[in-house]
Amino acid sequence: MGRSCEGRVALVTGASRGIGEGAARRLAAEGAAVAAVARTRADGDHRLPGSLERLVTDIAELGGRAVGIPADLSDPSLDRSNVVAQAEEALGGKVDILINNAARAFYQPFAELTEKRWRIAYELNVWAPWDLARLVLPGMRELGRGAIVNISSGVAEPPSLPPNRASGPTMTGCLYGSTKAALNRWTVGLAAETWDDGITVNAVSPEAAVMTPGAGDYVNLPPESLEPMETMCEAILALGTAKPQELTGRITYSLSLICELNRPVCTLEGTELHLGWQPDDIDPNRLRG
Repeated sequence: MGRSCEGRVALVTGASRGIGEGAARRLAAEGAAVAAVARTRADGDHRLPGSLERLVTDIAELGGRAVGIPADLSDPSLDRSNVVAQAEEALGGKVDILINNAARAFYQPFAELTEKRWRIAYELNVWAPWDLARLVLPGMRELGRGAIVNISSGVAEPPSLPPNRASGPTMTGCLYGSTKAALNRWTVGLAAETWDDGITVNAVSPEAAVMTPGAGDYVNLPPESLEPMETMCEAILALGTAKPQELTGRITYSLSLICELNRPVCTLEGTELHLGWQPDDIDPNRLRG
C-alpha cells in the first residue's frame, strides 16, 4: 500500500518458495527491483511447488521487476560474486537490500548428524550470508544506504535443561540452532560497524511457525502455533526499509516487531490489509521478542 522500496535493488536468497518467495513478492510490490536467488529454476525441477520462473512471471504480471538467478548457495565452490554481479547488471543498480533467507534445517540428535550435514548447514546458513554481505557492502557504502536482513530462528536460543526440559525442535536442533546463533551474533557486530554508513543490519525470526512447503517436512503444529506468511514478510519489509538511527542491530521476532512498530500488515501484493493480523489483533501472550 505504498512505494517504500522505489529505486531500490533487492537480492533475496531462497526465493523460489516459502519465506524467500513471500519476501520477494512483498518487496517488489513496494517498488523494489528484485533479484531472486534459488536452486529451483522452473516448475517441476523440485518435488515442492515454486520456482524462480514462476516468481519472476508473477511479479512482472503485477507490474514489478524481477530477475531469477539459479544458484546453489550451499556449494562451497560457487563464486557468489557472480550472483551479485548478475543481479546488479540485470537490474541496473547496486544491491542495497539483502535478504539472507536460504537455509537448511536438519533436526537430528547430535550423535546421528553426519559431517556432510554439518558442512552443508554451515555453508548455507552462515558462510553464504557472510559472503553475500561482504560483497554488497561496498556498493551500499557507495550509495550511503543499505539494509541487510538475516532470517533467523527461535531455535538459536539454547534449549532448557532438566528439570524444565522442553520437547520439540529445540531438543534436536543443535546443528540448525548453532548456525542461527552464529548468524545472530555477526548481525549485531556488523550493525555496530555500519551505523555511520547508513546501513542497517538486523535479524528476524518467525514468532510462530510459518507453514511453508518445506516446513511441512519438519513440523505438524496446531493453528494457534502458526502465523501467516504476511506477518513475517511485513516484518522483513520493515527492517529492509528502516534507518540506522531507528532500527539496527536487532535480533527480533516478526509479530513482536509488528506490534512494537504498530505497523499495518498488508497482503504480499500490498493492495490491501491482511485482515485478522493487524497489531491490535495479535494476542500479546504470543510475543517472544
